[in-house]
Parts: sequence; structure tokens; C-alpha cells
Amino acid sequence: MKVVILAGGFGTRISEESHLKPKPMVEIGEKPILWHIMKYYSAYGFHDFIICCGYKQHVIKEWFADYYLHNSDVTFDLASNKMEVHNNYSEPWRVTLVDTGLNTMTGGRIKRIEPYVKGETFMMTYGDGVCNVDLDALVKFHKSHGKTATITTVNIGQVKGVLDIDQDNNITSFREKDDSDGSLINGGFMVLNPEIFQYLDGDETVFEKEPMQRLAAEGQLKSFYHDGFWQCMDTQREMKKLEELWQSGKAPWKIWDK
Repeated sequence: MKVVILAGGFGTRISEESHLKPKPMVEIGEKPILWHIMKYYSAYGFHDFIICCGYKQHVIKEWFADYYLHNSDVTFDLASNKMEVHNNYSEPWRVTLVDTGLNTMTGGRIKRIEPYVKGETFMMTYGDGVCNVDLDALVKFHKSHGKTATITTVNIGQVKGVLDIDQDNNITSFREKDDSDGSLINGGFMVLNPEIFQYLDGDETVFEKEPMQRLAAEGQLKSFYHDGFWQCMDTQREMKKLEELWQSGKAPWKIWDK
């Protein structure tokens, strides 16, 4: 199953870092948060990634092009113009980097990668959040109900979309969050059937608005509740929190060395 990651936004709320690079390339433990997300999926056996690029896309493309340089010891022989890579470390990943436009909205970015999905069910998440969601259980749940979309829901006070959920885990409505809410929110880490593209229009489509609302109204949106760790990185404070967790050696999303 392919994994689609939205990595094209401007990241204005963490502008101290993102004016130099896309937010998914902001580093935690000297590695982009995008790398952390991919390592998490890969630990569950998901190795085929489609990255929706936009703002400063060249930074993401160049980082992957030089991946082995970032992760290996290298000797440069300038006299002979040769390079020797030592202890070359690579990932079992296939990474497709797609230019989905500078100002394209989230739904438009997903729509643009339709040719790369090729009619298959796929996973999708945002390029600025990590968690310890059980991805195997998430996929199993999605396959069990037969609806178009499953979204991981978390109960954390963030400025995200608010969900009303019935006793059968159907998401019955989707709206923007306000300060008085304590409801379950959109945590990303979704599974989407190819029918999702029927809910997406052009570049101006915001996935979290009309498409989500329509899916909910039609009974095609299911909730997979996650009560474990989940953290997005919208601000410098959140970035510092993730860095502290990583440096402590107790980062809940680091499961690949266990």
C-alpha cells in the first residue's frame, strides 16, 4: 500500500524555520520530520511513498537525491575528482516526489497524485506530525467497514477539524474547531479508497472542508480512535517538545530500532 504525505504547505506558524525550507524538512534530532514519519511507516512495512511537494520543493528533492551523503561517511579525492562512500546506508524506500503546485490546497494536492496511486487504496498523512498509531490495526479497521475513508482521531486541544462521531465510529459531521471545543480532532494518518478522488475538484479544493463534510454526510467517513501519543509541529514550542523527546531517547514514534 502506498503512503501519500502532504509536504507542500508554507508552514507560516513556524516561520522561524520554514522561511528557509518546507516545514516537513524542519529537523528533529538532525533529521527532517518527514524522515521520522517515513521511518514510522516503514517500520510497519510500508515503503512506497508519494510526497506532495510545493513550497521550496527543490529542498526536498535535493535531500533525497543526496540521501546517502547525509547518512554515510564520504571521502572526496579532489585531485582525481572521485568520491568514495563508506558504510553506505540506504532505506528500503521507493519515493516519488510530485510537484503539486505552490499555492495548491490540500485536496488539490491529493487530486494531483491520482495517476501515481493507480486506482489503489492508499494511506495519507500530513508532513508535520508524528504519533504511535497502530498502523496494522488502522488498515485492518479500514478494510473491515468498506467505507471510502478512515481518519485517525485524537482528543487533543489543537486548531484542527472537529468531528462528531456516533457509536458505530461513523463521522457524522466535520467542521473547523473553535476555542470552546474539547472534541475529537483530525489526527491525519488516514486510509483512503480510490473513490476519494470523486470528492476532489481542482487546486482550490481544501480536503478538510467540503470533501470531508460531504464524506461525513454520505456516511463514507469512519473514525479510528487513537488514545496514545500524537503531536503535530505547528510552532517553535511544539518543535522544541519533539526535539526534547527525541534527545531523551523516549520518543514514542521511534519504533524502528526496537
